[in-house]
Amino acid sequence: MMRYTVPRDLYFGKGSLEQLKNLKGSKAIIVVGGGSMKRGGFLDQAVSYLEEAGMEVKLFEGVEADPSVETVMRGAEMMKEFEPDVIVSMGGGSPIDAAKAMWAFYEYPEVTFEDLCIPFNFPKLRTKAIFVAIPSTSGTATEVTAFSVITDYAKGIKYPLADFEITPDVAIVDPALAETMPAKLVAHTGMDALTHAVEAYVSTMNGPFTDPLALRAIEMVFDYLPTSFEGNMESREQMHYAQCLAGQAFSNALLGIVHSMAHKTGAAFEGGHIPHGCANAMYLPAVIEFNSKDETAMKRYADIARFVKLEGSTDEELMRALVKKIRDFNVLLGIPASLKEFGIPEDEFNAKIANISELAVGDACTGTNPRSIDPATMEKLFRAIYEGVSVDF
Repeated sequence: MMRYTVPRDLYFGKGSLEQLKNLKGSKAIIVVGGGSMKRGGFLDQAVSYLEEAGMEVKLFEGVEADPSVETVMRGAEMMKEFEPDVIVSMGGGSPIDAAKAMWAFYEYPEVTFEDLCIPFNFPKLRTKAIFVAIPSTSGTATEVTAFSVITDYAKGIKYPLADFEITPDVAIVDPALAETMPAKLVAHTGMDALTHAVEAYVSTMNGPFTDPLALRAIEMVFDYLPTSFEGNMESREQMHYAQCLAGQAFSNALLGIVHSMAHKTGAAFEGGHIPHGCANAMYLPAVIEFNSKDETAMKRYADIARFVKLEGSTDEELMRALVKKIRDFNVLLGIPASLKEFGIPEDEFNAKIANISELAVGDACTGTNPRSIDPATMEKLFRAIYEGVSVDF
């Protein structure tokens, strides 16, 4: 038996933020990031709509780009004191991810972070509050997923939390919030969305409900990301919907080792933090080459290539065309072709990569990758990506 879970209500289209005024509750807390929602006037709108709904509103501001365990615990403490029955998070993936974890600690103060790190081990939520997610970036799709990524900076590790309990109750996908994204963020989040859809399609948990969403999301990213990157707002709206489709696919089909690798390298190097979407974009072509040694994966990558009308007479030719398409996109979007080009010092890479490889194999996303991998092979794959060479093993 398999399961398919998405938010009960999803509102989309320009102006859909106004749906907040129709929520039921007495107290609402809004979790936001560094200030873009305030500068754009969206935070004030959200507060106004919630107050129109008859709620007392409190803000938790300043969630960092990669939310920390400490930020999560501070937010949970505020929730315990305020006792909201509606949790609203708006902004990029980070404040929404942080709010999901805060939600668990608010409802269950005795739970530990170690408990939540065990996949699908969350307690039953919604005993105190419902959860509303409003994305302002077009990549993470955390507004429709059962996932959250929290960083332990002391250990230099990103922990993916996974449980259908943290799938939001309401998602509001208003493209107006995504219009102010800078070009680099458009590039990184767009490639994150592409990676979500590709990994969902080849995951060992793929199925008839997720495949159509994944394929359509891939097609939309290829169609709209370049012009969204250039500033076309119609394309940016379509990318906001594409990433949401990809999110519904991967939340149910799960992911693969591109994400395992990105989770374990994002905060690992002193020589430079690697933004999540940028890491995915760098790793995806090499992982496709690696996974394609599995016959079933090869066929599914070829399916993707056929769907987006790439040329090739064999499955391998189609897979290679897909890899080239993604690498060409990275060039177009200004994304480095290798970890060396990104700027990770070779000495630090060599000193840390064995431990990183072991952690990546143990990541929650590895289990649904179409080809199995051990730490030694993972290290070999990382070394190929560091140098930017093709994978043939």
